[in-house]
Amino acid sequence: MSAKELVKEFYGSDLANDSSVVAKYFHKDCELHWSSSQGFSILNYNDIVHFFEGTRQSYNSIRFEFTHLLEVDATVTTRHTLFASTIENPENEVVLAHFSTIWEIINNKLYRGYEISQQADENNGKSLNSYSERKI
Repeated sequence: MSAKELVKEFYGSDLANDSSVVAKYFHKDCELHWSSSQGFSILNYNDIVHFFEGTRQSYNSIRFEFTHLLEVDATVTTRHTLFASTIENPENEVVLAHFSTIWEIINNKLYRGYEISQQADENNGKSLNSYSERKI
């Protein structure tokens, strides 16, 4: 499997319900360097396990829409938007955040991630259609 195929498969997996996602896709020595509205943090394998445990407790479904998915050797760069529906309101999907991530792949696992995210609001969520209609 190519690095790009691995990243696409990860983002296409059932992150809101599948407890095996971290073991399947993340290297045991992984690190995610994440700059978010909460500040900068580095998450290791166990931190990512706990993060997705919290995700499964809060969300019924999670979906990603990509505007960019680029591969060079074992590095994949993404630009994507996260959509989710909560357990309390599973029929209402909302846009949560926009991301840009660079993934380094080792041994067919996500090894190093460098991610920047920005919370979505009503205005920038509505403009997503113009991105998804483009041919990239």
